[in-house]
Formats: sequence, C-alpha cells, structure tokens
Amino acid sequence: MSPAGEIGTSSTPPRANAPAHGASKIESTPNSRGAAVVSENISLVGVRIKEVRPWIQRDIEQAKQCKADAMLQALLQRASCSPETEQPELLQKCLKGVLPVCNGQVSAGGICSSGVEKALKKYVRPGVENNFHAPFIEATNIALACLQEIKVDGMRAPVPAVDMICQQNDMPMYQHHQSVKSTRKPDCVILPLNSAYAAFEDEKDYEKDDMKHDTKRKAQMVKNAMAKPPAPLPWEDVLACIEFKRKPPGKKQGIKPPLPSSYGVKDYVPTKPEYLPVNHLKAPATQPASDTAPVISSGLTAAQPSEGGSRSKRKAVDTLQSAAKKSKIDPDEPDVTVQTGLYAAEMFAANLAVNYLINLIVTDDVMWIWYYDRQGTIQSSGINFVQDLPRFMVLLYALQRFRLEDWGRNKDFLPVQVEGKQCHEFKIKDEELGEVDLLLHTSHAERVTHYGLQGRATNVVPVNSEALSKKYGNFQDGMVAKIFWGEEIAEAHDTVKDHIPELLWHHTFTNPTSAVREALGVPEPTTGSRVLYILVFRKLHPITTLHGKDLFDVWYQCILCHLSLWKEGVYHRDISAGNLMWYWKGGKRMGVLNDYDLSSLADVQGPLGNERTGTVPFMALELLSAKAQRGEVKHLYRHDLESFMWVFIWLCLSYRDGALLPADLRPLDEWARLNAVACGEKKDFFLRHMPDYPAHLEPRIWRFLVQCVLVLENDTHRRSALRMQKLLMVPGAAEQSNDEELEDMDGFLRMFTNTQSWVELSELSNPSQ
Repeated sequence: MSPAGEIGTSSTPPRANAPAHGASKIESTPNSRGAAVVSENISLVGVRIKEVRPWIQRDIEQAKQCKADAMLQALLQRASCSPETEQPELLQKCLKGVLPVCNGQVSAGGICSSGVEKALKKYVRPGVENNFHAPFIEATNIALACLQEIKVDGMRAPVPAVDMICQQNDMPMYQHHQSVKSTRKPDCVILPLNSAYAAFEDEKDYEKDDMKHDTKRKAQMVKNAMAKPPAPLPWEDVLACIEFKRKPPGKKQGIKPPLPSSYGVKDYVPTKPEYLPVNHLKAPATQPASDTAPVISSGLTAAQPSEGGSRSKRKAVDTLQSAAKKSKIDPDEPDVTVQTGLYAAEMFAANLAVNYLINLIVTDDVMWIWYYDRQGTIQSSGINFVQDLPRFMVLLYALQRFRLEDWGRNKDFLPVQVEGKQCHEFKIKDEELGEVDLLLHTSHAERVTHYGLQGRATNVVPVNSEALSKKYGNFQDGMVAKIFWGEEIAEAHDTVKDHIPELLWHHTFTNPTSAVREALGVPEPTTGSRVLYILVFRKLHPITTLHGKDLFDVWYQCILCHLSLWKEGVYHRDISAGNLMWYWKGGKRMGVLNDYDLSSLADVQGPLGNERTGTVPFMALELLSAKAQRGEVKHLYRHDLESFMWVFIWLCLSYRDGALLPADLRPLDEWARLNAVACGEKKDFFLRHMPDYPAHLEPRIWRFLVQCVLVLENDTHRRSALRMQKLLMVPGAAEQSNDEELEDMDGFLRMFTNTQSWVELSELSNPSQ
C-alpha cells in the first residue's frame, strides 16, 4: 500500500486554457503553466521534485501545430544568406536542388549518395526498434556528406565550426540541476563533429586528432557514429535529439510501401496521423492523462555517482527503483512526445539563455519536427522521409547550414574560464554607463537554475561588474543577475523602495518568441510572446535562513510592502517562500518582496498570455479549486495575504533554526508535488487537523500558527455560509460578486494582526515601538 498522500504525487497538473464550462468570462489567467511551476520548487523550499514528467506532458499537450512546409521554409530562411528577408521561393528551389542526392547522383570524399537508398532499404525491414537506429544514422550521415556539394542560390555554405553529424546514443546521459540529478537516454543525437569525435578519441585504435577533416568525418561515420559512446555525452554539446518508435506491424512485416525507384518534387502528402498526439502509440483502452492519473518518475533524483552500462530506457528514465515500488508507478515508459520534451528540458538547462530548440520524432517512416521555446511548443505535420525523401534532405540541408545561434544558442553570453571555473561574459553599450561588463559565475554553487520547457525560465547567477561597482560601490553580499523570459516588468514605487529589489541595471533583448509563430502561421502568435531580460540586483538572503521573531519581522515587512503596492495598483499574485528575501541596512534586517517582474498593473486584467498566477503550495484555498483553475475566480488581495500565511506555516514546519529539517520531519512536502486541486484538499485537511501535525516550535510561534489557522478556517466557513445564504435568496446568485473588488484590505489584515499572538510577536520584534 502506498504511504498516505503518495498516490497523488505524480498527478498530471491542471490543464491550462481549459474550457470555462459555461462561464461568461475569464476572471484570471488559468493557473499551472506546465513545468515552469514545478521547476521553481526543485530544491527551492527543500522539496526534491522527482515527478516533473506530468508537467512536461501538460506543456506538450498544449503544443501548437504548423504545416511541414511552413516549418521547412522557416528553417531554410534561417539558414539563408538573408535571414531577415522573406524568400518564399526557397523551399521549392531547395527541393529541386537536393534531388541529385536523393537519386544517388552525388559523390563527396569517396562517399556516394546512392548509399542513402541502401541504408533506407535496411531501415524499412522488419525488426525491433534498436535494429534500425544504425540504418537511419547511416542514411543521414551519407546525405550530410553529399549535401555539402549542393549549392542553391541564396543559401549559406555549410558551417565548418558546427559540422553536424548524427550519432548513436541509447546510453544514459546525466545532468545536475542544483542538488538534483537527472538521467535521460535519447536514441540518437545531432552533435558537432568535434564533439562526437571527442567521445571516442581515447580508444586505443583510434587515429590521431590532427587528421584531415574529410578523413576525420569518414572515420567517424564508418566506425563510431553507429556505435554507443563509451562515456556519457555532455548535454551542452547536443544540438538536437532524435527519438524512434516502431509500431507492431512495422516490427513484424517491415514498412510498406517500398522505396520509389526515383524521386522528384511533388506536393506535400499528409501523413497518418498528420500530427502526433500524446499517447498515440498506446492501446485504445489507455486513457489520456487526467488531473488524477498517476505518472511515473521522470528520472530526477538526488545527486549520486554516474552509472554506465546499457540498462533499458525504462531504468534510465526511472532511477529510483524503491520509490517506484512504493508508489506503484506505471511500468510503461513515457510517450515519445513526452520523452522528447524531457530531452528538450535538459538541453535548455545545459546552456545559458537558450532561445529555442529543435528535436525530431520518428515513428516508422514518418518524422515530426518539434520546436520548443519559452512561449510554448510547436510541432510540424509529419514528413514521410521514405516516400518523400526530398523533404527530409531539405531539412538536413537547412540544419547543416545552421550556425550555433541558429540552433538556438545565445551568442550574447560568451563562455570563459575564470580560475578553472566555467563562467559567461556579457558586454553591451549603455547610454549612461558606456560599456557595461558582466561576469556571470554560472558554475557557482549558488546559481539557481530552471528545469522545464515554457515559462520565465529564470536563472539567478552571482555576477561581478566593474562598471556597476564603479557606480554603486561594492555590496557586502555582492550582486546577482536574473535572466528570464518575461512578459512585462512593473515599475518600482518610492513608498516601498527599501522592500522591493533595487534594480541596479537591466537590458531587454529584442527578439520576441512570437516572430517564428507568425512565420509558421500559428494562430494567435503574439499571445504569451516572451522576450529575454537580464536584471542585476544586490544579492539578497532567503527568508529560510531566519527563525523565531526575526522570521516574523521580515515576513511582516513583506506583508506591509505588498499591501502598499496593491493599494497603488501593483498586484504581485505569486507570494511564495522563494520570493521573500532580506538584507542588512543600518543594522536592521530589511524584508524584500522579490519577483515583481511577475506583477501586473491595475488596468491590466491579470497576467498576460501564458504567465502563471501563483506557486501551488502557497496559493489561497479558493484559488486551488477546479473553478479557479479554469480562470473563473478573480485574484483578490485576500488571496495574496492568505498566501503569506501559508508561507509562514510552511517555513515553520519545514525548517528549524534556519536549517531544513530531514525529509521525514517535513509533513508539508507533498503539497509541492500535487496538482492544484489535490493540494487544496490537503491544505483543507490541514486546517481541520492541525493538532495532529508534529510541532518542534517554541510555544509563542506555535500559538501564532494556531491563531492564523483559526482565522483562515473561520473566514473560509464565513464565506461559504454567505454563498449558501445568497443561494437561498436568489437561485444562482452564489457566484462571486463584483463588490469583492472593493474588498476591505486593511480589515482582512486586521483579522490577523488583532490576534493576541500577533501582537505579542510584534512587540518582541520591535521592542522600541
């Protein structure tokens, strides 16, 4: 039997943008925007999140669609000599240009393109999945060698600095995300030739590194590209992942129909299916993911030594065997679309400020191109690369001409080595300061990284800057840079300037994520469009380092700051343990309410596009209902104040004297692993059974928590009774009324501040007042 509460720890999160079920309008943006929500909790408040797969799945389920030709045209445009100029004829020109390769008429460096046909004939034979990785890789690499000889007017030459090659993997690859380790096992990857070559260079019989390029490529193609690497490949080198599946008929009978005798340019023929839904390969009886369906662990696990070997993909993805047995995890591996999404999350995390990524999914003889950026995911319609080989060749032709920045790498952050540590350098002209120099310590233990697909993807990195130090002087605790994909940034207000982060410098990059959606013809391309920001602040201390009256004092300062800003029309809407910080000023701790780049102004109806509206474990109970998750409940001041209370409860029951308690002494951890509705049920249970929870607190703090819980519980009952009374008076009138917009914010806060324990703690924290 599963331990109490463990059944829901892997539940698929609420579906964003779900239908409003008859609601006349959306009162606030629906919550739980995929993996961005859960990744904020990885080691942030002491919870090691293993079950990130359901959140990745939710992002994948929301993928937009575009036609294969639109995707190929956009990729060709990116690889052209004039990427900013529309060139609608590129696709047809390139389809014609690659025909000699398709028809076996090109040779390069002793490699003939007729080998593509031979490899594909091996690929379509009956057999299990692993047997056809090698023929696909062989066909791809022969094509790449021959496509170097093809010249199409308006297209760039191949990029020697990248020199892509397709490489067998099917071996575990590891990466650390703060204190958490992931294990993934992509079938094949696209790498720069030098990276693929380096993985095998220690083998005794391998040739010297100074061999000529053509010889080096041919040696890699013939000998090693179709072999598993002897050591794990580094995620930071991966340009794209390719994941394969073969349906039962293809395994038993091979792929039909056979290859054509020759290829020409023809119109696109839709595949079946044209687009790839999640769980498309499951048996018909298998239900799609729901808000309560258990999903297996994603492979995020506490840091441990790397393991080699050739374990199955299931074991590579689900590394915690004992945890799997406890929670009766589904033995099936994740759907190929979700697997590939998990690989994309690894690729985003491996490099700084990645703009976008491309992965490929291959089922039998059909390939889908998947494009990921922080606005969301786009999949192309399928390409039958056996019957429509020219379109596959055009894809390779475009990718072969990609520079690293065309693969999505951010060229503005340059990797440098400082005292043996990997750092990144960023320099830019500033109207006021001249040149601003930032040295980002991206290998620092205090760097906060992001794991997921869409959303802000916040990275917080310690930073040094001569220009900013010259202007502001040296801060005792140093500075940090915050790099994220945001929708808007609120302005600071003088009345609370000591209690929101002091913005030292910022820069906005100018490439919105909506541009590619407009090119691909995706509906509503600007909805949720994101732009990359970099902000520099003084370094702050997390509130988790405090306890007792010091914790109460800083926490209360943040409440007062929040109230002042709300009255001025600046709405935070994401009160969480990670957003409450502090610093020293004049011998006093100053509480800081962080992340005001998520706030919205009063004349904006809620956060825009895909922005989230809270961190699930700390959200008000009313916002954790199914109705609220559909966006039908207006986010009010009292919801944020209730979040403050949940933060204090969480901190007191998860930490002791500023140190995180052992996992078995943290009763609230599961809140961070549940979907919104399930978390609300657990929090409601907590309100009614608080005496049953273990307490290690000093009596004053325990009394304070009890009185806060009593206020929350009484207010919940009072509001429920009012709704029932309205229903008795006028049927259907129990819905939230507009007069809550004029809520008594000070009165709601006084319900807490007038309690005896609050007064007692206030006097202890400020004895002179």
